[in-house]
Amino acid sequence: MNTKVEYRLTGWIFLVVIYSSSCCLASLADLARPMQGRSMRESSTHRLGPDGKFDPMGKPDPDSNWDNKNVAPGETKVLMDRSGPGIITHIWLTFLGPEPQDWAKDGSANHQEMLLRMYWDKEAKPSVEAPVGDFFACGFGKRSEVISSPVIVEDADSYNCFWHMPFRKHARIEIVNQSEKPISLLYYNIDWVQTKTISKDIPYFYAQYRQEYPVEQGKDYLILDTKGKGHFIGMVLSVRTRSPSWFGEGDEKIYIDGEKDASIWGTGTEDYFLSAWGLKTTTTPYFGVTYFDQWGIVGGHTCAYRWHVQDPIVFNKSIRVTIEHFGWISPDENPEYKTHSWNERQDDYSSVAFWYQTGKSTFEAQTPHAKERTLPNLDRIMYAHVITDPENHGAGETAVQKLDQYEQPQLLYKPAGQTDAWLEIPFEVETKEPKRLLLTLTTSYDFGIYQAYLNGVKLGGPEDLYSRDVDSREVHLLDFWPEPGQYTLRLECVGKNALSKGYYLGIESVRLRQRRPRVIDYGHEKDRDWKDKPVLYR
Repeated sequence: MNTKVEYRLTGWIFLVVIYSSSCCLASLADLARPMQGRSMRESSTHRLGPDGKFDPMGKPDPDSNWDNKNVAPGETKVLMDRSGPGIITHIWLTFLGPEPQDWAKDGSANHQEMLLRMYWDKEAKPSVEAPVGDFFACGFGKRSEVISSPVIVEDADSYNCFWHMPFRKHARIEIVNQSEKPISLLYYNIDWVQTKTISKDIPYFYAQYRQEYPVEQGKDYLILDTKGKGHFIGMVLSVRTRSPSWFGEGDEKIYIDGEKDASIWGTGTEDYFLSAWGLKTTTTPYFGVTYFDQWGIVGGHTCAYRWHVQDPIVFNKSIRVTIEHFGWISPDENPEYKTHSWNERQDDYSSVAFWYQTGKSTFEAQTPHAKERTLPNLDRIMYAHVITDPENHGAGETAVQKLDQYEQPQLLYKPAGQTDAWLEIPFEVETKEPKRLLLTLTTSYDFGIYQAYLNGVKLGGPEDLYSRDVDSREVHLLDFWPEPGQYTLRLECVGKNALSKGYYLGIESVRLRQRRPRVIDYGHEKDRDWKDKPVLYR
């Protein structure tokens, strides 16, 4: 065979391997073919040099199980620094979660505060730059399980990716700790194949994070914009809603090779993520929703992934990937005081784009510091654990209890039965402005059913706080313009679930959540008396 033809054929075979590595049947077929190169691994395995001291390039220590590393705040941990050519085939990470525990009494960095960077061939700009969590399809710093084809986070704590990442001269992978707390007990394995050569037409792997808090009005949200030849292979999109109702009517719009009008135009956000009639928690080989807390609330969180493994989006000169931020909205945020499905919303978006490209990317997005990646606080918080006086509850006792799901302790109210079982939390309002009233409550196997009142006005229906396992729930109660003054939130026990073993109540806080500024601008309900007809927009 002609040498040039053979060289090019090798390149195309490698492309087929890249495309098929995440498809189970294709991978099984590939295993029955000859393979070139030599397998290598970078690892957190404890190693010793000739002097018996730790040396990352030394030999594994057979007498030590100390195979993890702690990364202090502000420090960078290099996971791989190797000359090529080669192909990274698998990355595995694990580390302690952010909650305090025996190995980290004051807690640890969460994965949104860890910045993952990968550099190919000693380029000054990283080809991969994203928070660790977002890269592995876990948004908002929340640990979530992901069971997909190229990315697997088993039991929400073992981070695996199988994207193939070729490099010619050099590969460097690092994690920057941008938290004020350490990364605790970081373990890692990076598997790669050392090869003799990488064909010139083999593309590099890229991934880039960006965010808008909130999205820019009048412009579709930008996910990727680069010039060159390559193929788009997917995204992770995280949305925190700032308005009631469904956020996801916006279409994906993808512009190929410099076209003025998008030739790839979708039918809705949930449709792009291969679901229908909304989104819910699910995880499949090529699409999923790894985190979804509550439908239609102000401050709801959705993190979704879509991998174009079987259907990569190919471009020859350039690609621009965007998505609209349109959806349903409550009438007090609509200039005509109406509710319908096509309103430009002002939610908080972040994303990671994944693609392969020959040569350098021209995407100018950069990942902001972890302090800027943290979503802005929307709440004025009144913690319940400071209200323990007997005059604030009925029959039964109260206790202050620390739970992992809350930064602050919760107030646990323990009545023996339904009779005379109630809890009151006073708070003050200083300024008249639109707010959403909500509670952060605990659910558990021995909790009761409670009805909420504000200054004696009944809000919504009874809330059943039973669950088999201990969990937390935001209970949204009211959208209103409260007058300045004193308020009392009262929860009365009205029974219990047949499966519950008791009538207990656990509450972390009462919260007044910000509404979008346009609610003030329009002022539709500024003079409405909320007590006449309490309203909660959904």
